[in-house]
Amino acid sequence: AIICLNLITGNLFNDLFLRLLMGLVGGVFTGILVAGITPIFESIFGFITDFKLLELANLNQPLFQRMIIEAPGTYHHSIIVSSIVEAAAEAIGANSLLAKVSAYYHDIGKLMKPQYFIENQLTNENKHDKLSPKMSSLIIIAHVKDGCELASKAKLGPQIINIIREHHGTSIVSFFYDKAKKDKDESIRSLSESDFRYPGPKPQTKEAGLIMLGDVVEASSRTLSNPTPARIRSLVRERIERIYMDGQLDESELTLKNLNTIAETFTKILTGIFHHRVDYPESAQKETNDKKEIDEITDRKQSK
Repeated sequence: AIICLNLITGNLFNDLFLRLLMGLVGGVFTGILVAGITPIFESIFGFITDFKLLELANLNQPLFQRMIIEAPGTYHHSIIVSSIVEAAAEAIGANSLLAKVSAYYHDIGKLMKPQYFIENQLTNENKHDKLSPKMSSLIIIAHVKDGCELASKAKLGPQIINIIREHHGTSIVSFFYDKAKKDKDESIRSLSESDFRYPGPKPQTKEAGLIMLGDVVEASSRTLSNPTPARIRSLVRERIERIYMDGQLDESELTLKNLNTIAETFTKILTGIFHHRVDYPESAQKETNDKKEIDEITDRKQSK
């Protein structure tokens, strides 16, 4: 641009190098200024830039390192959820980067009591066996509040914090609610459904709705004993329909067309994850190795 202006004025070499130097210095200074001011504007106006999201997506972040050690099951779950919601977000025109990064952090609250969540229980011991259904539900529900507090301390930004707060909506902790209804204690059986529901709010954006759907679908897919494509498709659609009928997506921006696209995307990715692998015949391989070993011994004896 500087050279063009000099050509227009007819003074190509008049102060050309000085102007180029000033342009270079101005560009560098502007870049530094923008990089320094952006975090301030993010905190004041409550938005998050793609640069910040890319920084948070780095798996070397301290929270991720804690999850790998303290809650490995939750870490693996979060990685899978991020993969399916990122693809679904791209398919429906949502913010795929925000969805992906939010999925990474949506369950960080489980770091407070990791052994109370089934994916982190490496032994057959279940800590909930010694607790009442109500107490168990309180511990499970608390991971949302704990996650918001950890996210706030880590300065993840209001959008990610809101998604953490909304990713269970006002859904019910059905396992412990059903367990309470079968309890011998009348006082426990008399507990209402509202005592086992998350406080909310319901998802307010497409990205928050996607995290809710991905969280439920991924966790449910682990229960499939024989995850064929047909069973995965049926499971995905059944879980999405259940969430929709419970009214959890009423306040989000997701349409029925979006839900159909999300179901197809989830099914495609989960089918790839659970694809059938060839079973190698161990006995045949063992016989081959034994025969090879016998031949080697025979050859050594003959050489002597």
